Amino acid sequence: MKDNVLKKAALVVAAALFMQMLDSTIVTTALPQIAEDLRVNQSSASLLVSVYMLFAAIFIPLSGWLAKKLPRKNLFLFAVVLFTLSSVAVGFYSNLAYILAMRALQGFAGALMVPVGKLIILENVEAKNLLSILSFLIWPALIAPAIAPLLGGYVIGAMSWQWIFYLNLPIGIGILIAGAFLIHDDNKAEEAPFDLFGFLLVAVAAGLILIAAEVLSRGVETLFVGGLILFAGLVLSVFSWKHLQKVDEPLFSLDAMKVKSFRIYQTGGSIFWMTIGALPYLLTLLLQVPFHWSPVEAGTYVIFIFLGNLAIKPFTTPIIRTLGYKYALSVALGLASASTFLMACFTVDSAKPWIAFVAFASGVGRSLSLTSYNSLAFAELSKKEKNAANTLQSVVQMLSQAFGVGFAATLLSLFAQALSITLAYQVTLFVVGLLSLYPLMEALTLDKNVGEKTL
Repeated sequence: MKDNVLKKAALVVAAALFMQMLDSTIVTTALPQIAEDLRVNQSSASLLVSVYMLFAAIFIPLSGWLAKKLPRKNLFLFAVVLFTLSSVAVGFYSNLAYILAMRALQGFAGALMVPVGKLIILENVEAKNLLSILSFLIWPALIAPAIAPLLGGYVIGAMSWQWIFYLNLPIGIGILIAGAFLIHDDNKAEEAPFDLFGFLLVAVAAGLILIAAEVLSRGVETLFVGGLILFAGLVLSVFSWKHLQKVDEPLFSLDAMKVKSFRIYQTGGSIFWMTIGALPYLLTLLLQVPFHWSPVEAGTYVIFIFLGNLAIKPFTTPIIRTLGYKYALSVALGLASASTFLMACFTVDSAKPWIAFVAFASGVGRSLSLTSYNSLAFAELSKKEKNAANTLQSVVQMLSQAFGVGFAATLLSLFAQALSITLAYQVTLFVVGLLSLYPLMEALTLDKNVGEKTL
């Protein structure tokens, strides 16, 4: 594909990612209303989030194999249709079992939609254009979690929780029409036997880790059970890893992990994704619970994270090309860590402009970090390695982001047993800040010329 055509295709995939991430985050805002309408408790209503994430994580490994066997453009457009229709269908009946079934279908569609769309871009982009093209795929991951609380509050206040799901109809139709005209991909079907045992191992391991995140997020009383489920998931992850290494035709290859520029996205990058999942969640609750702000006011200040993302976006590619991946990533991660520590210092008396500024700085650091990470991860991979690498990255990214919320909720619940509620939030944010130092230290070990062929 030509550069300008590929940019348009990347924007279509970015819109699909935005729809998926907005859907998975905005639902949280509607859970109290859904629980009341369905006459179920809050934990039952939260299954709407858990079931979606579970089915998405389980079926992401399938996306890479299907992308070898079927025309990728058709597969992407099919996933967009299925995601949109299942989303709209959620609002048709106020029945928990029915809604969970539709959310499971949405999760399956999301598992195909974004990984396949991203693979189309990765396998058609030239190395010299990788940074500029992949930068389009970063903004949805940053914007959607930041605007979801505010948008959700307004939609529910003005209409009803069903409209949270109906929002996807115009977005999905727009993506479908644009994708039909702007995405051009002519991949040939490959002979690829299906590694059923590998799929089951990876799917169950990913499912257990996500279930553990959900259980752990419910507080101290579920800590033991959640820890056991997490341990089982990690053990199965080790077995999955060993299986994928030794089998002749694995579900997806692990060869890309031998390349350091890709490997650090799966290690330090995973920790960074955990903080991306945790920070909007913690900041929103901090402002609402101990500070007693309204949901709309709290959402308004969390949206400054989005404004930071947006403000730095036109400059991310020039910054990376000027500093190189190593130093751009180090500066960005340093800023993201520093802003997390500053959030840990917020009190009820903190000036609102200061809270807005720190949130803005956090958004700047997050945007530059993810643009650097996402481009560097594929900068030194061959075309043959990109399919498997994309599958692995998609699984790890989803698990990391989902587990970030569970990890933060568990820490918060533990600290709240011994500390005041305000101090519990502050200490939790401080621990998240400490955790975010590891990606920074790892980035500093990179060679200064890493990924230079894409700059």
